Amino acid sequence: MKLAPAIIYENIKLALESVRAHMLRAMLTVLIIAFGIMALVGILTAIDSIKLSITDNFARLGASSFSIRNREMMVQPGGGTPQVFERISYDEAVAFKEQFDFPAYVSISVHGTGSATARYLNQETNPNIRVVGSDDNYLVTSGAELASGRNFSQSELQYGANVVLLGHDVASTLFGDGTGPLGKIVTIANMRYEVIGVLEQRGAGLGFSDDLNSIIPYMTLRQNFSRPNMNYTINVSAFDMGALDEAISEATGLFRIIRGVRVGEPNSFDIAKSDNIAQALIENISFVTIAATVIGLITLLGAAIGLMNIMLVSVTELTQEVGIRKALGASRSVIRQQFLSEAIVICQLGGLLGIVLGIIAGNGISLLVGSNFIIPWLWVLSGILLCFGVGVLAGYYPAAKASALDPIESLRYE
Repeated sequence: MKLAPAIIYENIKLALESVRAHMLRAMLTVLIIAFGIMALVGILTAIDSIKLSITDNFARLGASSFSIRNREMMVQPGGGTPQVFERISYDEAVAFKEQFDFPAYVSISVHGTGSATARYLNQETNPNIRVVGSDDNYLVTSGAELASGRNFSQSELQYGANVVLLGHDVASTLFGDGTGPLGKIVTIANMRYEVIGVLEQRGAGLGFSDDLNSIIPYMTLRQNFSRPNMNYTINVSAFDMGALDEAISEATGLFRIIRGVRVGEPNSFDIAKSDNIAQALIENISFVTIAATVIGLITLLGAAIGLMNIMLVSVTELTQEVGIRKALGASRSVIRQQFLSEAIVICQLGGLLGIVLGIIAGNGISLLVGSNFIIPWLWVLSGILLCFGVGVLAGYYPAAKASALDPIESLRYE
């Protein structure tokens, strides 16, 4: 047993020498294994990063928030088509806010446009500014914060004043020269607004950025972006996170009365918690995880077959060497370990290369969706263990064949 470490070291040394001696065929196998691991680790890294981005983005809304909308989530758990109900009118939204007496913040919001251009003097943004009409509770229910300035006043909300809260990127583009934005007049979608506040930077997530938003009073939006059948969203943030389910029950009952839904009839609206939306997205992404795993395993299966072929060739080429080692007293287990070590070393080289390439590829995708760089230690460890298993699987039969060679016949082999 004391010789075991020395034997293992010697077998690894022989394996590396064999790889150097047959560099081309060894590297081809290494690359096949690397591509399989890269596909597996790369896609799973990207998925983990996207999941983290989803969780972070919806966590900003708070665990005690929910929305009342006229349509179900676009992404349904387990698939399916989202149901669309009759729009939520201005009168219904206002009635809910006035009558909902649960301890919670309630805000009304309505979409104006997602392709506006903002201008200040000779500075201009791209036509991708999202204009949202809301009220003084928008900051609380959306999880946004003011970097500077103030919130809407009651008179501005009541009379529809042309004032605006600029998203971080909008303000940076228009006032990047160091000019203070507060009190300045900007033009958004050909309408003039006074800047009363700038929102804290929130960053992009899943290809969308709250920093490109411009928030104006919803009465102002009704005047400047008037169109028939405008659809409103009601956002609620309970004071107490533990009372969220009770708040949802109260909100459901009140809005059923406002919309005239009869007893026994299903709701004609959707209530969505922020964590439900995140969970639905993550659940749908899990199908991609399964597909990535299958693709990686199929590639590794092909690599295992190629590696077994190489090891059988290696056994044939080293027949005389095996005969000499056996004649000098090497046991069958030592010979078997030699060839198993070579297979495992080749697999580990491919695995390490694939892990590095997979982390780079996966984080490249995560950067496109605005997520952070991550190292998926679980998948790294899984890749190493998987490559070890592939090495043992592909190398065992050639190793067993080599260990069973007759030393006399091996010495006479040409």
